[in-house]
Amino acid sequence: MTLRPADIDAYFARIGWSGPVAADRATLNAIALRHPAAIPFENLDPYLDRPVDLAAEVLMAKLVHGGRGGYCFEQNGLLRHMLEALGFAVTPLSGRVVWNMDPEAVTARTHMLLRVELAEGPVLIDSGFGAAVPTGVLDLIPDIEQPTPHEPFRFARNGEEWRAQIRIGSAWRTTYRFDLSPQHEIDYLVANWYTSTHPSSHFRHGLTLARPLAGRRVSLRGNEFALHPLGGASERRTLATPEEIVAVIEADFGIAIPDRPALLARLHRDLPALAAG
Repeated sequence: MTLRPADIDAYFARIGWSGPVAADRATLNAIALRHPAAIPFENLDPYLDRPVDLAAEVLMAKLVHGGRGGYCFEQNGLLRHMLEALGFAVTPLSGRVVWNMDPEAVTARTHMLLRVELAEGPVLIDSGFGAAVPTGVLDLIPDIEQPTPHEPFRFARNGEEWRAQIRIGSAWRTTYRFDLSPQHEIDYLVANWYTSTHPSSHFRHGLTLARPLAGRRVSLRGNEFALHPLGGASERRTLATPEEIVAVIEADFGIAIPDRPALLARLHRDLPALAAG
């Protein structure tokens, strides 16, 4: 599907950008900040055993017109279509997620990110990494701290492998490892199938939502809601009932829940185990 001018207009209306649009860094930075704030990271479909379709028209209907968010293949899949329609040269990449894990762990390539060629050199943009999504464009240069509207990021390089890292307090933490091999559609179809359907995928077993807002981030893992103010101590709250969880999803993440009764039923089934854990 080739995106139409009306699709592009709808996308920018969704992310709240009415400024100039061109295939340049200023536009890319506007997207990097506003896209994940307006289109939250969420896994409601895998959690509810609903299919995750990566077709461009489905992504438009769900993320732009449907009041939904999605995970990396949806977020960066939509973003790729938008950037190409705007005239950017985009190379899709994949990464091995090690966030909150041993950074040397061998994990599957289940993360999508995008390389974009700008006049001043290659950059990376990634609107689909949940609670540690970079809200600025990052130059593909190793070993330099790069500020964003939220936390600083950097890349470390070892041969052909790169590591994306975020600074939390005084510590640098690796989010994922990647290389610069271009990925094909089939690579994402296979990884998306695993992520959305395999019994071992954590997206099947609990809620994972995140949203970067001005001066803070908010996240939900299971029934644990967290607010992370920039430069301040995180505030955490355990949500006691399915109704409270659903209210937070709608109010704090701005998500139009696709099947409210089904989500409440699943949460009623899962909440005792979350409380016990």
